[in-house]
Amino acid sequence: MFYRDERLALFIDGSNLYAAAKALGFDIDYKKLRSEFLSRGKLVRAFYYTALLEDQEYSPIRPLVDWLDYNGFTMVTKPAKEFTDSMGRRKVKGNMDIELAVDAMEMADRIDHMVLFSGDGDFRPLVEAVQRKGVRVSVVSTIRSQPPMIADELRRQADNFIELEDLKDVIGRPPRPPRPREDDGQEYGEDI
Repeated sequence: MFYRDERLALFIDGSNLYAAAKALGFDIDYKKLRSEFLSRGKLVRAFYYTALLEDQEYSPIRPLVDWLDYNGFTMVTKPAKEFTDSMGRRKVKGNMDIELAVDAMEMADRIDHMVLFSGDGDFRPLVEAVQRKGVRVSVVSTIRSQPPMIADELRRQADNFIELEDLKDVIGRPPRPPRPREDDGQEYGEDI
């Protein structure tokens, strides 16, 4: 579904891709992901979108954001907003849909193929608008999780749907070996 001479741009909805990969039981190796799409065409840009909690001393996503920033990804971040819902629960809100949509529309005249890593149905009108500009759109998400992580309307609108689980062997990070226990030197999960 890819042509070697076409100009590609990746648009990665960070939280959506993370949730889809977690639902399938693997972690993404972003170096492998970028290499894979470099081999499929002329990669013009690889955007990664995420909201960050700015007031936290340590954010678990900060090392990933820094690594991506130094390794060929265009980082698009904004501060997440914390609030308390009507039930008194602390919630974090950090929607990056508008930023992704604006960048995609700006890039549409410079690319032949958009690869959207998200299953969010809110992106259906964006996909349709980019297609009207002559850009082919592939959407990467999963239907193999329960519930499926891709909205049906987004999958139908896309020119091509790529099942994330089918990319697991290509862009997945190998599982970490179990850490030894301090008390007996045995590996976790081993029979004694």
